[in-house]
Amino acid sequence: MKKPIVYFLLLSLLLTQSCKMNDEPLVIGHRGAMGHETENTVASIQKALELGVDMIEIDVFKIKSGEIVVFHDDTVDRLANATGKIEEFDISQIKQMVLEGNQTIPLLKDVIDVLDDDVRLNIELKGAGTADKVNSIVNEFLEKKDWDLDKFIISSFNWEELKSMRRVNKDIPIAILTGDDIEGSIALAKELNAEAVNPSFKGLDMDSAKKIKEAGFKIYTWTVNKPEDIDLVKSFDVDGIITNYPERIN
Repeated sequence: MKKPIVYFLLLSLLLTQSCKMNDEPLVIGHRGAMGHETENTVASIQKALELGVDMIEIDVFKIKSGEIVVFHDDTVDRLANATGKIEEFDISQIKQMVLEGNQTIPLLKDVIDVLDDDVRLNIELKGAGTADKVNSIVNEFLEKKDWDLDKFIISSFNWEELKSMRRVNKDIPIAILTGDDIEGSIALAKELNAEAVNPSFKGLDMDSAKKIKEAGFKIYTWTVNKPEDIDLVKSFDVDGIITNYPERIN
C-alpha cells in the first residue's frame, strides 16, 4: 500500500508546482531587452530570447518608401547618427544610419525572422497608416512559418489605428494601450473584441485591475523594472509584465 500513497503525494506535489508556475505573469521584453542592448534592434530581440521571455514588445513606423521599420521615437535624434522624423526617411537612408551600440534600424520582417516558435510578438503601432502593411506582413509570415494568428498581438496608443487594424483583420489579437484611462480602454476593448488592456503600472491599482479582469480582458502592464514595482503589480494578478529587464520578473 505504500507505493500508491507515495505516487499520490508525488502527483499532488507536481500539480501544486504546475499551478504555481501557471500563476506567474508572462515575461514580456520591452523593445526586446532594452536594459541590455540598444532598443528595438535585432541584438535586443536576440537578448530577450536568450533571457527566456514569453513575449517581445516592439514599436513600428511606416517610412516614406513604404517599409515598416522597428523604432520607437518620432525622430531618430536620440539613438542615431542622424536627425529628423523617422517617417520622412526612405529605406536607403535608414540603412545608412548607425544607432548606439553600433546597431542598425531593422525592418519588421528582420525581427520576425529571428523569433523562436514559442515566443509571441507584440507589435505596437506607433505611426499613422501602419495597420494595413503590418497586417500584410503578419499574414505573409503565418504562411511562411506555419504559425497561428495568436503568435502576434497588436497594440497602440493610437486607438484609431487599432480600429483600422480590426477593419482589415477581424481575428488578430489586439491590446489597448493606455496610461490610466481604464474606463475608456475597457470600452474600446469591448468594441474591438480585444484580448487585453495594457495600462501603465503607475495608473494601475487593485480596483482598476479588478475592473479590467471582470470585463473579461487580460492585463499586460508596462514598463515595470524595479523589484518593488514588480512585486506590486504581481499582487494585482496581472497576466503579463512588460519590462526592460526580463530576468527580474520571475
